[in-house]
Amino acid sequence: MTAPRPSPLAATVVRELARRRNPAQAAILRRFFKTEPGEYGAGDVFWGVKVPQTRALLARFPEVPLAAAAELLASPVHEVRFFAAAALVRAYARGGPAHRAAIFNFYLAHAARFNNWDLVDASAPGILGRHLPPGRGRRTLARLAKSRNLWRRRMAIVATLAHVRQGHLANTFWLAERLLAEAEDLMHKAIGWLLREAGKRDAAQLRNFLARNVQRMPRTALRYAIERLPPRERRRWLRA
Repeated sequence: MTAPRPSPLAATVVRELARRRNPAQAAILRRFFKTEPGEYGAGDVFWGVKVPQTRALLARFPEVPLAAAAELLASPVHEVRFFAAAALVRAYARGGPAHRAAIFNFYLAHAARFNNWDLVDASAPGILGRHLPPGRGRRTLARLAKSRNLWRRRMAIVATLAHVRQGHLANTFWLAERLLAEAEDLMHKAIGWLLREAGKRDAAQLRNFLARNVQRMPRTALRYAIERLPPRERRRWLRA
C-alpha cells in the first residue's frame, strides 16, 4: 500500500526546510540533543536549520491547518516537527474558543510527536498552559505527570509556566512536589527551572516548598530552584 501524498502546504514546508540544510550545524545539534543510541533523543534526525530560520519560514504561511500540522509532526526530521509546534502555538494564540479547544485536543492526541525537550518547551506553555485555567486543570496535568513517557511528564510541569507568568503559582508547586521522585535529569532541570520562576514571583512560597522538600529534592532540581536566592542562602540550602 502506497503512502498518501503530502498536502501541498506540508510538501512546501518540508522542501523549504530541506533547502536550508546545514550539515555542520546538524552535527552540533545531534550531539546537543543527545541522538546516540541509549540517549534521550536517540534516532532523531536533524537538518541543521536554526530556529530563527524556521520561524521566518512560518511567517510565510499565515495558516497551517491541523491536517497539515499532523503531517509535519509525523516527519522524522526535528526541524519539521518544530515548525509544526510553532504553528500550533501561533494558531492557539490567534484562535477563538472553539479553535483553541480543537488545538488543545489535537496537541494531547499527538503528544508523542513532541519528543524532545525543545519541542515540549516551545509548545506546552502556549497550548496546555494557556488552555488549562490557572490553579485548575489538575486532572490533565496529573495524567501527563504519571505517564511513562518522559516528554509527557515534562509537558505537565513546563505547561505551568503559563500560569506562573500570570502570577498563579499553585499548580507549579503542587506538581513539582509530586515529581520529586523523578529519575530523569531532564525532569530535574525542568522542575528546578519552574520552581525558580515561581520563586521570582513569590520567594516566600519557594522557601516554604524548600523547607518541606529539600531533603528529598534531586540536587540538580535544587540548584536550579535556588539560583535567584542570595549566595549565603543558596549555600545553606545546599548543605541542608
